[in-house]
Amino acid sequence: MKLQKIARSALLIAVVAFIALPSQAETLELETVKFFSPAVGRTMHYNILLPRGYESSSQRYPVLYLLHGLGQNYTTWGLANGSPFYAGLYDDLIVVMPDVGNSWYVNWAESEGGQRNNWEDHIIQDVVSHVDWSFRTIARREGRAMTGLSMGGYGAITLGLRHPEMFISIGSTSGALEHGRQAASRLRGEADPRPRRRQLTAAEQAERAARRRRPNPLIGVPGFSSQVERSPQGLEFVTAEDADAYDPFKLIDQVSEELLPHIYLDCGTEDRLISGARELASILVGRDIPFDYMQMPGAHNASYWIQSVGRIMAVQYEVMQRALGQRPFGRQRRLN
Repeated sequence: MKLQKIARSALLIAVVAFIALPSQAETLELETVKFFSPAVGRTMHYNILLPRGYESSSQRYPVLYLLHGLGQNYTTWGLANGSPFYAGLYDDLIVVMPDVGNSWYVNWAESEGGQRNNWEDHIIQDVVSHVDWSFRTIARREGRAMTGLSMGGYGAITLGLRHPEMFISIGSTSGALEHGRQAASRLRGEADPRPRRRQLTAAEQAERAARRRRPNPLIGVPGFSSQVERSPQGLEFVTAEDADAYDPFKLIDQVSEELLPHIYLDCGTEDRLISGARELASILVGRDIPFDYMQMPGAHNASYWIQSVGRIMAVQYEVMQRALGQRPFGRQRRLN
């Protein structure tokens, strides 16, 4: 029965993706926005895609936030994963791609080096507020959705469950959903520390260090363009309870069904992270919570994500449209 429900959810995605998209698509132009984020005490960038006709209209639009993965940045979704093409399939959707460095989208328990590392607040307070103030958005829950890949999938599901009043739909593709749980287990001494990788030679260590210090010209954020600069100084979690607070497998039981956002999950069948997606899907099936799940051939790479973003966007767009009253609803029969 559980597998049948998951299969029906996967089929629904394919159907929605087919019926929701116009026949003509026009790749949209990325715009980069700079703003100061008090949560992290620095000027940050995000990319945004505005729908065709935005400048000449007075319409307000729903927003989809796309969160990047570990080692990536705010340009990833736009340059490598095809979001400008898929966003061009819609005439009434804003897509925003923020940046959090290698922070895992959490407010760090301890920061060092004079840094402020409140990256949850950066997204939830600063980015969302700046987008709502700067653009004609539908600035309420029904007009917001959020999804991400890998680290960003963990971020979208976790932040959405921590702030369910802000997003009508949250999603993950290839998400590292077990990150918080694994950190808590290590802090409790229930799991071994992360396994050490092969010992690098002195030359390999020097090359790796030089590569991590090298600024990425695509990012263009002073003091935040190399992997060293983008990795927070301090401790993400100090106690197991800190990590529990960012564990979606615990958070899912703390949100009432009435407030729970729609959830979308997908992962490649050759991706080791698929176990987390399958486990969370099983929990949702066990609680009889409607959701969407997709798995298809693929690994943890851009070849998979450039396929998955089209499905994600189709599903979450439809969820927002229905929440906004822009789609017909079937009349429910009362069973006596």
